[in-house]
Amino acid sequence: MAVRTGTEYKSGLDDDRSVWLGESRIDVTTDPRLAGSLDGMAGYFDWQTAYADECLIDDPERAGEKMSISLMLPRSKDDLKLRRRGLERLARYSYGMLGRTPDYVNVVLSGHTARRDLWERGDPCHHDRLARFHREVIDGDLSMTHTIVHANIDKGAGDLEGMNSDLTLRVVGRNENGIIVRGGKVLATLGPIADEIYVYPSAPIPSGAEQYALIFSVPVKTKGVTMICRDHYGINASVADAPFSSRFDEQDAFVIFDDVEVPYERLFCEGDLAVYNSITQGVSPGNTLQQTAIRAMVKLEFAYDLCTSIARVSNSDKRPDVAVLLGEVHAYLSITRSVLHAAEDRAHDWGAGAVFPHKDLAVLRCVMPTWMTRVNEIIRALGSHNLLATPSLALFENPEIGDMLRKYLPGANGISAEDRARIMRTAWDFAGSALGSRIELYEMFYLGSQGRARIGDHMVAQRDHEWGQVREFMQKSGILPG
Repeated sequence: MAVRTGTEYKSGLDDDRSVWLGESRIDVTTDPRLAGSLDGMAGYFDWQTAYADECLIDDPERAGEKMSISLMLPRSKDDLKLRRRGLERLARYSYGMLGRTPDYVNVVLSGHTARRDLWERGDPCHHDRLARFHREVIDGDLSMTHTIVHANIDKGAGDLEGMNSDLTLRVVGRNENGIIVRGGKVLATLGPIADEIYVYPSAPIPSGAEQYALIFSVPVKTKGVTMICRDHYGINASVADAPFSSRFDEQDAFVIFDDVEVPYERLFCEGDLAVYNSITQGVSPGNTLQQTAIRAMVKLEFAYDLCTSIARVSNSDKRPDVAVLLGEVHAYLSITRSVLHAAEDRAHDWGAGAVFPHKDLAVLRCVMPTWMTRVNEIIRALGSHNLLATPSLALFENPEIGDMLRKYLPGANGISAEDRARIMRTAWDFAGSALGSRIELYEMFYLGSQGRARIGDHMVAQRDHEWGQVREFMQKSGILPG
C-alpha cells in the first residue's frame, strides 16, 4: 500500500489512542463530534487520487508504485516546479482553510531527509534511521502531525527555565529498547486524527539544555501519548450552510508524553546541539515555506474572489471605498505569488544535493499573520449586518416561507436570494464562525510568533550581509571624512 483511500485512512485510526475532548476520553472513529472532520480528511486522501496526475509521482524505489508528491526529495528546479503543482492542487481541496493537511509535515520530513549533511554533524546512523522512517511514511501513506513548541506555561521565565523546565518534553530515562521521555508539547494540529506525531525543533536551544534536544517520531497510539483537545468547532450542518465548519475542523491538541518509550529506531537526535540547532534553519526557510506559501496563495485567491462576490451581491463593488478594500486583498495575493515565484526561480542546492527555494521566501512569515487577520476584517466589513441576516439554504425549500425569503432577501443585480445566502454563509464561515475565528488565531501563529519571525529575519540580515550604505553616503556627500 503506497497511496491510501479515504476509507483506508479512517480505518487506520481505529486503535487505542488516548484522546480527550470535553469531559471524557473519546474514540475518534465513533465520536459524532468528529464525524465531519474525519470525512473531510478522508476526502483529502481521495482528492489526491482523483488528481493523481498532479498529486502523485512514480516511486523511485518501487517500480510501478505511486507516492505522494509531498514526499519527494527535491534535487532540481524541475522537481520544485513539479512539487509546486502538486501542492497547489492539494491546497485547493480546502482552498487553504486546512492548515495541517498531511502534505505539510511530509514536506518537512522530506526536507530533513534530503539534508543528510546536517545530520552528519553528529552520528550518521541517525540519518539512516530518518531515511528508513521516511520510507515507512511513503509506504504507508501516513498522516503525520507535529508538535514542536516547548510547553512554556510561565511566560515570565525562559522556555526551559523555572516551572517550564519540568513541564516541557525531555529525556528522563532509557532502557535496552530506547529512551523514556516525559513532558508536554504544543501544538498538535490534526493530532487526534493523525497516524504519527513527529517531534522536531522549532528554535535553537542553549548549551546545558541537551536533555530537551530531541527529534523523533512515534505513532499517535503509543502508550503514554495523551492528547488534550480544545472545544470542537466542527458542526453537524450541510456543506451549503457551513462549507468549512461541516468538514474542516482539523482539531488542535496539547500533547502530554507520560513516560513514553521512544525506540532507538525512531530516535533521530538526542542531545546533539550541533544537529538539533541547525535542522530548522537548514530546511524550513526554503523547503517548508514553499508548502506554506502555496497554501497561503490559494487561500488569498479564494478570499479575494469571496470579497468580490460579497461586493457584487450587494451592488457595492463600484464604490471607491469598497474597491480600495478589494484592491488591498488582491495586493496581498499578488505579493505572495510574486515572492513564491521569485524564490523558486532562485532555488539552489542547500547542501547534499537538496534543492530548495531561496530563503527570502521566509519573509512571508513576517507579514502573512497580519495579512490574514486583515482579510478577515475586510470580509466582515464588506458583509456587515448581512452576515447576521442570512437564512439556512434548507429554509428556501419550505413552502410556507421560501417565497417570502426570495422576495425580501434577494441579491442585487438580479442575483437570486439563494445565491446571496450561499455567498454570505460562506463568508461568515470563513471569517466569523467559531471555526473561522479559530483559523484566524491559527494564522497569527502559524509558523511561530510574528515577532520572533521579524527578529530572526533581522538577525540573519545582519549576519549574512554588510550594511554600510549610510556611512558610504555620508562619506561621498562629505558629511564624514573619507
